[in-house]
Amino acid sequence: MSQTAFETTAYSRRRARMSQAFSVLCLAATSLGVLVLILLIWEILWQGLPWLNARLLTSFPSMYPEKAGIAAALVSSLWLITLTALFSVPIGVGAAVYLEEYAQASRWRSLVQLNIANLAGVPSIVYGILGLGLFVRALALQRSILAGSLTLTLVVLPIVILAAQESLRAVPNSIRQASFALGATRWQTVWHQVLPAATPGIMTGVILAISRAMGEAAPLVAMGAAATFITFIPLSPIDEFSALPVQIYDWASRPQPEYHHVAAAAIVVLLTVLILLNATAVYVRYRYGKRIRW
Repeated sequence: MSQTAFETTAYSRRRARMSQAFSVLCLAATSLGVLVLILLIWEILWQGLPWLNARLLTSFPSMYPEKAGIAAALVSSLWLITLTALFSVPIGVGAAVYLEEYAQASRWRSLVQLNIANLAGVPSIVYGILGLGLFVRALALQRSILAGSLTLTLVVLPIVILAAQESLRAVPNSIRQASFALGATRWQTVWHQVLPAATPGIMTGVILAISRAMGEAAPLVAMGAAATFITFIPLSPIDEFSALPVQIYDWASRPQPEYHHVAAAAIVVLLTVLILLNATAVYVRYRYGKRIRW
């Protein structure tokens, strides 16, 4: 064997060993993360399941842990995610369609795209402070469900826009060209061809963004969402509100161990709702993905 062939073989073996070591390292990191997640879920279930009953779902916050419930927080969270979806989806998808299908390549478009990407990484507490100054005080919406949903809309809007843009980019350009060749206008092409093809990705991104909004506590705490004083079911967008993450934060910060069990039960409810939302995203992507063949 020549010197060059020997060096090549040694180099290949060294690269193979490094590749195997990296694979083992990645597997160990993944296993560690999954193990920690399983331990956390087990701890929450162990503490919360004995306290999970109908009383928890139908009662209001109380000074006594055995009487405390999440009725107001649960209904408020449903109000929040519903209004957040109504605000963020049309605006986010519309902005994505304009940027991808109508806006010409220019410095202005690049600047807008850069700002959207930067806003997606801004900590949610910053949006809470913005919501406090803009919606609660400047627009005099007070600490209402409407102000909270608008604040959460600011949190998830960049995510919705980016998810919709990626879905639109994934649509083959041949679909657009075929539509134009048949005499369709740009709007007809977007409405009848591009959007239906991008629907699975858009809806998946939207549902995942709304799931994040439901789990946010920092922006709601910053704008002053109540945790212990809401003893009624919110019936309109102008009512005061609580939220499941805020209620959980309040109970978890108390010294009584009984409140920690109640907080764990509320976490189980929140996880259940989030899992259902994520399962809906998977189902929607699978269902609409079967209908569309590029």
